Amino acid sequence: VQLVESGGGLVQPGGSLRLSCEVSGILLDYYAVGWFRQAPGKEREGVSAINSRDGVTYSADSVKGRFTISADNAKSTVYLQMNSLKPEDTAVYYCAAVLFARLHYVLSGDSALYNYWGQGTQVTVSS
Repeated sequence: VQLVESGGGLVQPGGSLRLSCEVSGILLDYYAVGWFRQAPGKEREGVSAINSRDGVTYSADSVKGRFTISADNAKSTVYLQMNSLKPEDTAVYYCAAVLFARLHYVLSGDSALYNYWGQGTQVTVSS
């Protein structure tokens, strides 16, 4: 199983970025895929998650209304569209996957429940 993130970078406050997580070795239909972030000196935080087969999503309160998660099963890719970015969104963003059945078919932002991880992509929001 391999997850590869891309799309990070430097953006001004109020700007947008779209992160991509290309997944190989698993079928997205059977997995929950989540986005997590970790800022320096802080714990890893669940941002958003999706199971594309059931069409369900989860988003942390801190990003609701600004970030949107989506999936393209044909491309085996999960996206995180980030709008209205704030300096406090600065972090390394990771995508991760877990068999959806292991979550009892309820999405979670708890990073300890996810067992496949990408290497991360840096997002910096600064003027």
